[in-house]
Amino acid sequence: MPTTEIALPAEVEHTPANCRAREMLVRVADKWSMYVIHVLAEAGPLRFNELRRRVDGVSQRMLTVTLRGLERDGLVSRAMYPEMPPRVEYALTPLGATLRELVRGLIEWSGAHLAEVDAARARYDAEPRQWALAEDPN
Repeated sequence: MPTTEIALPAEVEHTPANCRAREMLVRVADKWSMYVIHVLAEAGPLRFNELRRRVDGVSQRMLTVTLRGLERDGLVSRAMYPEMPPRVEYALTPLGATLRELVRGLIEWSGAHLAEVDAARARYDAEPRQWALAEDPN
């Protein structure tokens, strides 16, 4: 039986540009990046410990790794002030600020649909499950 190629939409077709776009999706959608972007968008520039207090549950190491990645990608800036002790602040760059409304929309969607998600989880958890690998019909 001959296999038929299914045409993919251009935005998901495998191309070098789409692979690069996937890298950005991984960056923005990781466990802490969206939270950091949201906090910096709402609060403005923050020092590391202020940011850590506002990003509930993040460890010092994970916040450091997240900030370095966001800075590398041009979404967050790091400003160091020559004071004693030295002061470092993190802020969204103009590029990072372009994500503000998208992140806010995802947060609003999450809050608006939390009851529906909880209900779906309860239904799923209440049903007995048998896990089996799906067989390829071809």
